[in-house]
Amino acid sequence: MILRSTSIVLGLLSLLVGLIACSKNTSPEKVVNVASVQGEAGDPDRVMRTLEDFSKAEQVQPFLGSSYGFAVFPTIGKGGMGIGGAHGKGWVFRGGLSTGMTRMTQVTFGLQLGGQTFSQIIFFEDERAYENFTGGKFEFGAQASAVAITAGASASASTAGGASAGAGSSQAKADYSGGMAVFSRAKGGLMYEASLGGQKFSFHPYE
Repeated sequence: MILRSTSIVLGLLSLLVGLIACSKNTSPEKVVNVASVQGEAGDPDRVMRTLEDFSKAEQVQPFLGSSYGFAVFPTIGKGGMGIGGAHGKGWVFRGGLSTGMTRMTQVTFGLQLGGQTFSQIIFFEDERAYENFTGGKFEFGAQASAVAITAGASASASTAGGASAGAGSSQAKADYSGGMAVFSRAKGGLMYEASLGGQKFSFHPYE
């Protein structure tokens, strides 16, 4: 009886150690099954490359390993002069599997010039946030903003429009706001206005 109890305890300890190790491994390959991505040829590769880029940022790593799900946009194009627009195609994940595709459109007004392409990832804290995003026409409020991941330091702002930090400054802590946390990564170009306000999303589940 003692030997049996001891083996059970050791087994539980081994399981616990394994779970802790997995929780610290935020490698994209361990988080998602990109084979579940549907769409055009090459889409799974684009999704994986985007996740790998985001996973290099320390602020993103905890979300990759613990979020309920997320939406990832490999490329969003944005441009304008006075009146701007943005659009992009993304994939939504839950439980490591892609559940459908999402499209984002945005119209902005005010001081802006040039063009920009960037990647974006939206983490869902729980089922409620996931359902809110996928349940219909979701839109970010006017004050919403993302955490910008740059080559140097990260300029941080919560989705509620919190404090920001530039290159060389201390970074604000990234956290969920309204059940979501958003990160963006510039791919090139110039754009003075880069808030999430007015971003509208449609969700198309796989049949």
